[in-house]
Amino acid sequence: MPVRFRLGAPSNEDTMSSYNTPFEIHVHGDVLLRSDVDHKAVQEALKPLWKYAGARSLAEGAQSLYEEEKGIIFDDKEHRLQLCWTVRGNEDFRQVLDDMCMNINEVSAAGAQIEITFYDTEYDEEDEERGTDSRDDFLILFVGPDPASIMQAQRDLLVQDVVSLMERHFDGAELGGVVGEIDKLFAQRFQDLVNSLELGKPPRGGMGPGPQNGHGGGGRRPRHLH
Repeated sequence: MPVRFRLGAPSNEDTMSSYNTPFEIHVHGDVLLRSDVDHKAVQEALKPLWKYAGARSLAEGAQSLYEEEKGIIFDDKEHRLQLCWTVRGNEDFRQVLDDMCMNINEVSAAGAQIEITFYDTEYDEEDEERGTDSRDDFLILFVGPDPASIMQAQRDLLVQDVVSLMERHFDGAELGGVVGEIDKLFAQRFQDLVNSLELGKPPRGGMGPGPQNGHGGGGRRPRHLH
């Protein structure tokens, strides 16, 4: 059975009440972990998240602000980490993301994407009617055990997005050349990485925002829609 960290979870209203929290921040992802990774390692890897929530452990901090969301689940049989977790916070949460990704890199078995959504809770209908931009933001970070697996996750997402867009106008069988060109771009990027000797350094989570990174007035992203 998956390990569901739900015991004694404190209310985010209590733990974050002393802070100005103009955002609800949603973290969403599904990461395959190494077979030797256990509960203790997962707790340590996700320490930046549960400490930000004001918890004393992952068991306390893994419950989402919204009951209908899974929160943080470690499936020890499938060796999989599932994230569908919302916390109240501020811009300082961005400082947490790099540490989180670096830690997940250390326990991951394959490349994966993690979506982060900042939802502006102070933005209301009057702001929208006035045409004022919200402070909503959305970014995608990539994690993995090495640069090649991170780039593979980036490549797969880009191919999915491009093919989905172009299939409105072309048959899928016609898009092989487009996918081939995307593969060439990533092959060149990886070769450049090897040539620059960056391959010997630990991969940093993210390696740049994903193709859906955006901010402000481009239309509000639907809330908790997965």
